[in-house]
Amino acid sequence: MHRRLIAWCLLALLLIPALANAADVQATVDRSTVALGETVTLNLHIQGDAGNIAMPDLSVLGNDFDMLGTSQNSSVSVVNGAATSELILGVVLRPLHTGSLQIPSLNVAGSRTAPLQVEVTAASPTDARAAHSDVFMESQIEPSHGYVGQQLSYVVRLFFATSISDGSLEAPQLNGLQFNKIGDDTNYSVERGGRQYHVLERRYAVVPQHAGHVEIPALNFQGVAMDPSDPDSFFGARKPVTASAPAVSIDIKPTPSDWGGTAWLPARQLTLTLDGLPDAQNPVRVGQPLNLTMNLQATGLPAETLPALSLPPLDGATVYPDKPTTTSRNDGPWIVGQRQEAFAVVPNRAGTLTIPATTLKWWNVLTDRMEVAQIPEHSFTVLPAIGASDVQTAKPSEASSVASASPSAPAAAASQSTPWRWIALGSFALWLISVLAWLVWRNSRREPSPRPAAAEHANASARERQRAFIAAAGGSDTTAQVRSLLAWARSERPAIQHLGDLSGLLGDEAQRAAIASLQQRHYAGTSSVARDTKLAEVFKRGFVWRADGRSEEASDLPPLYPFKLH
Repeated sequence: MHRRLIAWCLLALLLIPALANAADVQATVDRSTVALGETVTLNLHIQGDAGNIAMPDLSVLGNDFDMLGTSQNSSVSVVNGAATSELILGVVLRPLHTGSLQIPSLNVAGSRTAPLQVEVTAASPTDARAAHSDVFMESQIEPSHGYVGQQLSYVVRLFFATSISDGSLEAPQLNGLQFNKIGDDTNYSVERGGRQYHVLERRYAVVPQHAGHVEIPALNFQGVAMDPSDPDSFFGARKPVTASAPAVSIDIKPTPSDWGGTAWLPARQLTLTLDGLPDAQNPVRVGQPLNLTMNLQATGLPAETLPALSLPPLDGATVYPDKPTTTSRNDGPWIVGQRQEAFAVVPNRAGTLTIPATTLKWWNVLTDRMEVAQIPEHSFTVLPAIGASDVQTAKPSEASSVASASPSAPAAAASQSTPWRWIALGSFALWLISVLAWLVWRNSRREPSPRPAAAEHANASARERQRAFIAAAGGSDTTAQVRSLLAWARSERPAIQHLGDLSGLLGDEAQRAAIASLQQRHYAGTSSVARDTKLAEVFKRGFVWRADGRSEEASDLPPLYPFKLH
């Protein structure tokens, strides 16, 4: 028993590298409905660095299809600076019988594709046009009914049994319908009425703009056919040929009356995801940006019709949105629109950060009912910033509960009931303090020069404050650094009010640059993680005052206001 368990474990370990190296593979067909005698192309899309990949074993298709040929096509695309490569293996298949034929799951580059289904109908009747015409046309729209804003697939096929040297095919145009050509023209061959025809197939994405019964008129083809068997012409006889694609009609329904004011999104498939969420191996800290990417992808809708994505305001973090990215691509006959929006979420306090759930309502045109795409709510723990104090501030709910239990709770309730009175008193107190500060500043400008004994005391005080600043400069607390630097400077120049005044009075560029760096770190709120090792070195030998004793910001005009508020 133990030996068997060990053998299974070893087998699992051997399979892990193979699974890790498996490529991302997707199988598609260029047409999901074909007539007997026509061909369908199976495309195997291999994403990433595929290398040299051989054609997979297609013997399982032998009971339902003839394999007429294969092809390979590789491409590289760059989106937002990231390069992606894709290899497409194409296989041309011709159904052997009518019915619902299945292309089973195939093993391609170590991955399994999803099974596909192809509907094969009986060949068109052998009418006079198909039996005797060298050129004729067909048209088809899928589905034949839909909603306003829903993408429909309109197909035009040109059949020709002779060589055509030149020709032009009208483009569909109709008020109330938007036509966009999908991909390149497809070429294949079919048998109709006992004759072999070449087929040129052109697809359009049709988006109705209004509800009602709409008819797409016939499209005309004009060309020049050549008959190389004509004995009277060296290059073959040339004769003009024409053909018309039959008109097709569709019924368009309006948006459901109870849809509401949200964006109308009729799609075949829609997904909404959020990438970049943290895990246990990559914790989030205060001040550290968390880069999230929200992706919206819809089959049957172009990118320009997709709504803008956003994150709601978060309690405990600031959200900075980036410029959105939109792309549209073709998946067979259908347009696949994608909208991608990135967000930088910067937590501003430790604790639990919750990103609420995001929902988007859309209409599934395949099931003809409303569905909701949802990103579930995510919560994770935010750790303190590196080097920050581990003392946690009490939560508002805890603080309020403690206050309600204290004897001063009635007074607090009374103060909350009359907030405007306290606001008025506080404003008056601030005004009074400002007036007193201005008076003290004016009197200090008028004081006579200190006596020698007072000067010695001031020098001693300046040395003590210099030592206090040098000690604070060795740490990372920018608040202590600003206070101690101003205290030291005021012991030598009492009129200094803030760091800007100090910088204007200094004559040393290195000291001015150090003050600018200190201001940037202090007001950017990075004191807990940033440290300037050169700050103490720059001021180690004292201030280097300007020779003229004037500040660079000094002006001969009187101040606009008699005092400053900080």
